[in-house]
Amino acid sequence: MSTLQNKIALITGGSKGIGFGVAQSMLAEGMHVAITARSQKSADAAAEKLKKSGKGEILALAADVRDGKSQQKAVEQIVAKWGGLDVLIANAGLGYFGSIETLTTEDWNETIDTNLTGVFHSVKACLEPLKKSKGYIVTMASLAGTNFFAGGSAYNASKFGLVGFTQAIMMDLRNHGIKVSTIMPGSVATNFNNASPSEADAWKIQPEDIGQLVIDLLKLNPRTLPSKIEVRPSIPGKG
Repeated sequence: MSTLQNKIALITGGSKGIGFGVAQSMLAEGMHVAITARSQKSADAAAEKLKKSGKGEILALAADVRDGKSQQKAVEQIVAKWGGLDVLIANAGLGYFGSIETLTTEDWNETIDTNLTGVFHSVKACLEPLKKSKGYIVTMASLAGTNFFAGGSAYNASKFGLVGFTQAIMMDLRNHGIKVSTIMPGSVATNFNNASPSEADAWKIQPEDIGQLVIDLLKLNPRTLPSKIEVRPSIPGKG
């Protein structure tokens, strides 16, 4: 996409963290951006802040990635408003951490349903408009999708699965002209897992850094596809 002006994007989980940072970068490029959150109130509050990010248009939608019909409705609303869809950023995610001894069935199901099945629902809902636009799908995985750790069984499983899912659909969809990439960040300064970003997190990747990376991907010559991108802080923090 040589120019991003007026291109149309859906960002799941766009009301905070990485999704919010990507939305800021897209709006600054003049894109039309729809963000989803589980509640309309959260989506509206984020959209109000995002209006200051650039000349692009913002649309706030309540949608739950765990519900395929909810995702389909969100895409229909976007197409009705702007006439199509060019980019899906499948970003919505969560994590429960702890030993398999204490991990509950509910924690497991919510993690897999959101981080993995939720991306499936998002991709399926966007396929037809993305085929028409020869668009781009970016999934937000994690270095936890290749590096396992104690206490991460559910999260590791979801992100390992997401990396594999994304690489497979990349091969399914490239003959339709749809590009697919997965971004695998390390430590990012967000509210993930109930964290509160502060000056102590300055060493971490910032949400706007991932936003810049997404913009770079979208602007890259279409003959080239970085299908899997690992991203780390340049200098690891202490503690």
